[in-house]
Amino acid sequence: MKSHPKGKVGTKGKKQIYEENEATLKFYTRVILGANLMLGFALSVYMGSYRSMTSMAKAAFAEDGALLDGGIDLNMEQGMAEHLKDVILLTAIVQVLSTLSSYFWYLWMLAPFRALHLLWTNFWALVYGRQPVGTGGSEREEAEETRAQTDEEILRLQGRQTEQYFYTQNLIYR
Repeated sequence: MKSHPKGKVGTKGKKQIYEENEATLKFYTRVILGANLMLGFALSVYMGSYRSMTSMAKAAFAEDGALLDGGIDLNMEQGMAEHLKDVILLTAIVQVLSTLSSYFWYLWMLAPFRALHLLWTNFWALVYGRQPVGTGGSEREEAEETRAQTDEEILRLQGRQTEQYFYTQNLIYR
């Protein structure tokens, strides 16, 4: 059997019920807006990245329907499209993982850190006189390096020929 509480059950007045309802509705409105703000940001990231990729891949056709330009290759390594695809995947991963814990939203901080890294290695490094990562330098430096390697190879081969000449001369005079 169900036991009843001892004493009189406290009653709430209309004003107290009204104020508690207002506070509850205000709390849940903030929860909903906060969750949708993050989802809205994710949606804007998706839309912006996808729209940029769509404009990059836009093909150009002649009046007769012949393909003039196929657009930028979206699968090119180290291209802007690759970074946009990374942002889309990061956003999707963060959204899925955030269902487990709200701390996964902090993974979104990887995007600005990656952007700063790319700026440093590709832009600021040039400003401060360093070569960007992954480049071999200017064409002139590459040509000089190739010429130096060729000269070393010629000297090496000439050295072998000189050794062979002296070896054969020693055999003849013995």
